Amino acid sequence: MAAKVQIASNDDDLSDGVLLPMEAREGGVARGPGAVPGPGAAPGPGTPPTVPMPMVARAMAGEACLGCPAVEATFKWMLEEGRLEPDLGAFVTGIARRLSSCGFPLLRFFVSVRTLHPQIAAIGYVWSRGDAEAKRVARDHAVLTSPEFVASPLRLLYQGETSEIRRRLTGPEAANDFPILDDMRKQGATDYAIFAIRLPGGVRSSVSITSDAPEGFSDEQLGAFRTLIPLLSLIIEAREWAHIARSLMHVYLGGNAGEAVLSGQIQRGDARTIAAAIWYCDLRGFTRMSNELPRDLVIATLNDYFDTVARPVIARGGEILKFIGDAMLAIFPMQDDLDRDGKCRVALEAALAALDGLRDLNELRVAAGQQPLKVGIGLHTGSVSYGNIGAAQGEDARLDFTVIGPAVNLATRIETLCPVLDQPLLASKQFASICGSTLKHLGAYPLNGFAENQDVYGLP
Repeated sequence: MAAKVQIASNDDDLSDGVLLPMEAREGGVARGPGAVPGPGAAPGPGTPPTVPMPMVARAMAGEACLGCPAVEATFKWMLEEGRLEPDLGAFVTGIARRLSSCGFPLLRFFVSVRTLHPQIAAIGYVWSRGDAEAKRVARDHAVLTSPEFVASPLRLLYQGETSEIRRRLTGPEAANDFPILDDMRKQGATDYAIFAIRLPGGVRSSVSITSDAPEGFSDEQLGAFRTLIPLLSLIIEAREWAHIARSLMHVYLGGNAGEAVLSGQIQRGDARTIAAAIWYCDLRGFTRMSNELPRDLVIATLNDYFDTVARPVIARGGEILKFIGDAMLAIFPMQDDLDRDGKCRVALEAALAALDGLRDLNELRVAAGQQPLKVGIGLHTGSVSYGNIGAAQGEDARLDFTVIGPAVNLATRIETLCPVLDQPLLASKQFASICGSTLKHLGAYPLNGFAENQDVYGLP
C-alpha cells in the first residue's frame, strides 16, 4: 500500500514543501533516510530520533522528497545547471522539457516577467509540447491597459488580489471566467494554473502551466510544482536584474559603451584610443522654439527629430553616444585601416538618409500647420579617446562614457558653420577625401579653438 504524503503549508522557504511518508512522522518529528537526531528527541524502538533534512539537501541527494519524480528531477536541474543558464529563455526551455520528459502532464509552460524599459513592459517565454525551445514574446506598455490584460488572470496576480489561480477546463467544474481559458480549451487543454512570483517590490512575474491529461493535474502534482516557485523566483530575479541592467545600459549609453561598462570598464579615466567616423548634428532654432512652444510640444518635436536622425545611424551600425539638448553625438567605430573608408561612406549614407527622413517629417509638419525643422550635420574622421570621464567624491560618482579629443572638437566646430553657409551637411577634408565627388569643397574657414583655417566640404 502506497504511503500517504503530507505537503508543508509554507512554500516560501526552500526548506519547506517536503513530502514525507505519514508513517515517518511521530509526534511532529520526521523520520526517514538522511534525517539526523534532533535535540531532546526521544529515541524510538530500533530507530534514532530524527529531524527533517532540508529540501535542497534531500533533492541533491536524489532522495524522494517532493512526491513527484518529474518535479524532483527539475528541482535538481535548477539547482545544479539551470541557475547557471545565462539566458532566461534557455532556462524556461530547460524546466519545461525536463518536466515533460519525466512524465509531468505539461502541454504548455509560460513565464511572464515585468521589466524596466522605455518601450517594453513585459517579456514572456512560452513553451508548448513539441517546441525545441521557448519562444520569446515582448509586450509594449500599451498592453497593461488593453482589454486582453484587464480580462486576464495576470492582472489579478499583479494587483495582489491572489497568488494562485487554478481552473478546470473540462467536466462539471469547467470554468470560463477568463478569455484565455477558452483559447486553452481549443488547444486541447483540460487544466490551467497560474502562480504569482513575488520579487522585491511585489509581484513582477508569473508562471502558468497547462495540461491536456484527461484528469488534468493531480493535487499531488500541483503541490509538488508549488515547491519550485521559491527557487524559480530567485533565479528569475537574478535574470531579471541582469536583463534590466543590460537593456538600460544599451538604452542610455549605447550598445558598445553599455557592454564595455558591464564588462568592467567603469573606473574614471579608464579609456582607450579608437579610430572612428564622427557624426555631430544640431537642430537649428531650438532655443527660440523651446521659448515659444508649450513644453509637451517641444518634447514631442525633439522625439520626432531624434527618431528621424538616429534611425539611419543605428541601422548602419553607428553608435549614438549622447543627446545633448537638441544635439546628437555618434560614432562609427573602425576596426582597422582597411575599415576606414567603408565606415566614412556608411556615415555619409546615414547622414543623407537622415536628411531624406527630415524632408518627409517636414511635409507632415507643414500639413499639420507646424514649422519645418532644419538640421546641421558635421562629419569628420580620426582618433578619439573612448571611455569614462566625470566626477567622483568618495563613494559618490557621476561618470559619462563618451569620446573626447581634437577629432571630436573639429566635428562639432564644423557643424557650427552649417547655418553660416546655409548647408545641412558639412564635412572635414579628411572625411571628404574618402567620399570622392559626393562632397564638394566650399572653402577654408576659421574655427574656434583651431589655429589654422579648416577646409570644409558640403553637398554639391
